[in-house]
Amino acid sequence: MPATYILRSGKDGSYYVGSTRDLPGRIKKHNKGGVSSTKNKRPLQLVYTEQYKTYAEANRREKQIKGWKKRKNIERLINTAPSSIG
Repeated sequence: MPATYILRSGKDGSYYVGSTRDLPGRIKKHNKGGVSSTKNKRPLQLVYTEQYKTYAEANRREKQIKGWKKRKNIERLINTAPSSIG
């Protein structure tokens, strides 16, 4: 099922926002170093996810969250949403 997700770096605490059709596979790829933008941020922990019916919806949400820019907005989402993992 398509999803928008947020990862937190165990190395520096930074966040990565993404969307995917295969969440478990994508998380594995991130943690094996297969994604260039997170390769040097490992280990990565999944801290938030939202599921969608279509990949297009998940991708739109990813872009919306990335547009917020400020870390505090992402942390507010992680800490207050009922679908939060971390």
